[in-house]
Amino acid sequence: MSGGVDQPGQIRWELLGLLILAWIIVYLCIFKGIKSTGKVVYFTAIFPYFILIALFINNVQLPGAKDGILYFLTPRWDKLLEVQVWVNAAAQIFNSIGISFGSMISMASYNKFNNNILRDTLIVTLTNSATSIFAGLVIFSAIGYMAHIHHLPVDNIATDGPGLVFVVYPEAFVTMPVSPMWAALFFFMLLCLGLDSQFAMVEVMVTSLMDGCGKQLLRVLKRKELLVLAVCLVAFLLGIPNVTQGGIFFFQLLDHHTAVVSLMFLAFFEVVAICWIFGVKRLTRIVTEMLGAPPNMFFKVCWWVISPLLVMIILISSIVQYSPARYGKTYTYPPWAEVLGWFFSLCSIIWIPLGAVHTLYYSEGTLLQRLKSSIIPLDELASMDDLPVKTLANSSRSLSPHMIPEEVPLGREDVG
Repeated sequence: MSGGVDQPGQIRWELLGLLILAWIIVYLCIFKGIKSTGKVVYFTAIFPYFILIALFINNVQLPGAKDGILYFLTPRWDKLLEVQVWVNAAAQIFNSIGISFGSMISMASYNKFNNNILRDTLIVTLTNSATSIFAGLVIFSAIGYMAHIHHLPVDNIATDGPGLVFVVYPEAFVTMPVSPMWAALFFFMLLCLGLDSQFAMVEVMVTSLMDGCGKQLLRVLKRKELLVLAVCLVAFLLGIPNVTQGGIFFFQLLDHHTAVVSLMFLAFFEVVAICWIFGVKRLTRIVTEMLGAPPNMFFKVCWWVISPLLVMIILISSIVQYSPARYGKTYTYPPWAEVLGWFFSLCSIIWIPLGAVHTLYYSEGTLLQRLKSSIIPLDELASMDDLPVKTLANSSRSLSPHMIPEEVPLGREDVG
């Protein structure tokens, strides 16, 4: 490990080899499409629960485990008054479920049109919360054990960031009975969880590229499998800085700048686009067609008021409460690294204002007419009398078949 982000040092070749192996596994699991990915996910998503249960049974028998669990379960009500706690909680939920990453929308696009989305939503959210709580019990039982060994308070052992998983927990394994077995099972569980996340992220990229410019890409690459390979190759190259001697500093910089502000920015505009521009009425009509019954008033209020308002509050709070990136309690990143971090953050959010500028530039009419046509759903443009004919014609040509309400497909076929 080097002394900072400005000292990348040499590539850790053993880590580079593991990075290559990880991306080979990802490619082999997803290159045939969503159906083959789904079969792999049955194992990678379920197996970690067996490991967590085994670790929990082992950990609760260790001295000090009770103190760690009590520390985890004891509420500190004064923390509810801190804005940063709510920002971090929102970031945790968004990251763990995959909200605003595009993975939920991408995966859901393969469902049948009449799929029970209410049931799926409840299952995903409740399972995610229950898993997070149970994983917390597993982690903090081990932290309590470490605190007992070192004769320290639990809060002196508990830490955030990758150090908790890759430093504190492995130290606990060393003193446990049959430590090699527990360590192997734990890190294999992390591998499964990491693969699940990568499957979703790569699928988002591939689906977006295929939907946006699939014909052009396939004319060059000929096969979708080569597009998946290209995405995996680019992701591998972007990950190389993380396997240098200073990789942990680079990783922490990326995590700090992309896990909250940029995510909330994307979430806010996603909510605005769906709930305010596409509209609650259309959303209600589609959900009614899917489920056979209209959503109740609670969901409509959430779509129209609560969700946009809460996301906006969290976004503003995350910007106001922003603090420069740090590693541990002592290392502060240099100014140029902060600029680099914001550059990476902008890489994901800049496309929204650029897309707005592009739409306004190529629209016809006055500025007010351009703004009006850009925020009106395409199926309504034909009924607008105050918009230029050329704008309506351009919008009709850009309307892909799956966006026309009368021609909504029942489900996306797996093209892999």
